[in-house]
Amino acid sequence: MRTAESGYDSSVSSPDFGFQYAHNKPTDWIRTYQLAADEYFNSPLTDRHYNDEQSYIWTDYQTIYWKYISNDTVYGYDLSLWPQSFVRYVEAYLAEMVAPRLSISMDKVEKLMALTRKRLIDARSKDALNEGVKFFPETSWVRARRGGSGRGDRGSRNRLIG
Repeated sequence: MRTAESGYDSSVSSPDFGFQYAHNKPTDWIRTYQLAADEYFNSPLTDRHYNDEQSYIWTDYQTIYWKYISNDTVYGYDLSLWPQSFVRYVEAYLAEMVAPRLSISMDKVEKLMALTRKRLIDARSKDALNEGVKFFPETSWVRARRGGSGRGDRGSRNRLIG
């Protein structure tokens, strides 16, 4: 993950309608994680605030702030920076891809597939714990103002209570 500031590209002419400022995607960009209007990411940009078109992000902001997945050798391509749970997932994934070519029995391939899924879940859950809450769940007061609609379990889909 990498964080950067981006000023708009003045060489790109703005269209007659829609968003006015084109921001070049960084050269080491793989996937956008978050965009914001401020450097502290207190004002996140949603899909109503920007368009992702080819090699540009179009907004009405002259300066935006990125969090993105990078393939730079100091960031994403430095394997020593990867969490151990993700390294274990990649190992299982590569073994799963190679196994059928090595004429290994289907029973062992299926076990590798199950192991890969298990390690992916583990890596994702540990990664999610490293992030803060993006948007707080609705309170009972807010739900009451809307007539009480909603699940009322604060967003949990795994338990009856949040």
